[in-house]
Amino acid sequence: MTAKPFWEQVGISFVQHYYHQFDSDRSLLGALYLDSSCLSWEGEQCRGKVAIVEKLLKLPFRKIAHSITAQDHQPTPDGCILSVVVGQLKADDDQIIGFHQTFILKSIDESWVCTNDIFRLALYNFS
Repeated sequence: MTAKPFWEQVGISFVQHYYHQFDSDRSLLGALYLDSSCLSWEGEQCRGKVAIVEKLLKLPFRKIAHSITAQDHQPTPDGCILSVVVGQLKADDDQIIGFHQTFILKSIDESWVCTNDIFRLALYNFS
């Protein structure tokens, strides 16, 4: 069995850490963002780690559990990592729903941080 490429190892580790932190204590997610990071959450834009954490803490549920279905990671020409995640989440007593999330990760001072984060629920309206 061959070792996974470096960017894939970093992406997988980041995704695992991110969702563990999100599910257990969202207030600590600020350490994964920069003051210049951007978040698009269901189309609502936030910029900066303080605004991002405020947005995540204001989400209307008390408990949440994410289950990752698939994840893909690619290196970018500028040394970053593009990570795309597909999964399901269960918030409070709501039904399970699909989601997808995209991250751009950048190495700063030997730590990987998220510069860009886009989240969407997988909602479909076939009417």
